[in-house]
Amino acid sequence: MKTINGIVPVMLTPFTADEQIDYPALAKLIDWYLEKGVDALFAVCQSSEMQFLSLQERVELARFVVQHVDGRIPVIASGHISDDIAAQKEELLAMAQTNIDALVLVTNHLDPRNEGSETFFATLNTLLDTLPKELPLGLYECPAPYRRLLTDDEFSWCANSGRFVVLKDVSCDLPTVERRVKLAQGTPLNVINANAAIAWPAILAGSQGFSGVFTNFHPELYSWLWHHGKTQRELADELAIFLSLGAVTETLGYPKNAKIYHQRLGTFDDVTCRVNKDDVLTKFWGLTVILDQIRAGTELWQTRLAR
Repeated sequence: MKTINGIVPVMLTPFTADEQIDYPALAKLIDWYLEKGVDALFAVCQSSEMQFLSLQERVELARFVVQHVDGRIPVIASGHISDDIAAQKEELLAMAQTNIDALVLVTNHLDPRNEGSETFFATLNTLLDTLPKELPLGLYECPAPYRRLLTDDEFSWCANSGRFVVLKDVSCDLPTVERRVKLAQGTPLNVINANAAIAWPAILAGSQGFSGVFTNFHPELYSWLWHHGKTQRELADELAIFLSLGAVTETLGYPKNAKIYHQRLGTFDDVTCRVNKDDVLTKFWGLTVILDQIRAGTELWQTRLAR
């Protein structure tokens, strides 16, 4: 069982102009993440547009990432998009065969109509009885189709079951992260925050890393926070402000804006999205300038941290 912690990018899926997965671009993207020093990869998640991928595409995507990474860092994946329990079993069992290091369950599909813990546990136990017992599992409070946060009792049960190794926490609430970190002590479950605004305070509070969307812009800056920030607090506090403000750009056409960013870096040939058909540079006035500023600010911080 590999430890899932540190900086865990939520991977993009590059497409060709005719909306097919662009595997050469995906290979370049994986290499880019690795060059930036990330600690694990979250393939087949919401940033990957998993709700717009067929089951075959989701499985092939995860398998490709695992093969290209070739054991250098852990790879986790979800692809858990269905409400129907039979469909959930099919998609999760298929994903379990891709050699990923942890299979991530989406909390809103464990309780599709937000009925409460009884439904949550009924679905979860059915899946736990179905999935390979030797396969480490994760949890993801994915905000689509709705954000279904774990209750403390649900979280504690999962932590103490021994089956779960990572939670992508989408509470966006520092007291909740702090409480979960304490509840998880002595268990295999690592709490990894996904909200950039509290990324640094959450790390200081014991969150085991960061897995937010701006790992697709400057993961190396988050990596510096994770690996070196506690020994250089004044610099870390200042960097955290830049990261938090830059991440507000998520609201301006993500994930297409991230694909535009990578097209400018030379990682992607095309910025096609299945989830977002808009011309985001026209729709969001000033986005071009903001993306330029994020890149310039990132380069300034890279230079500063290298001193």
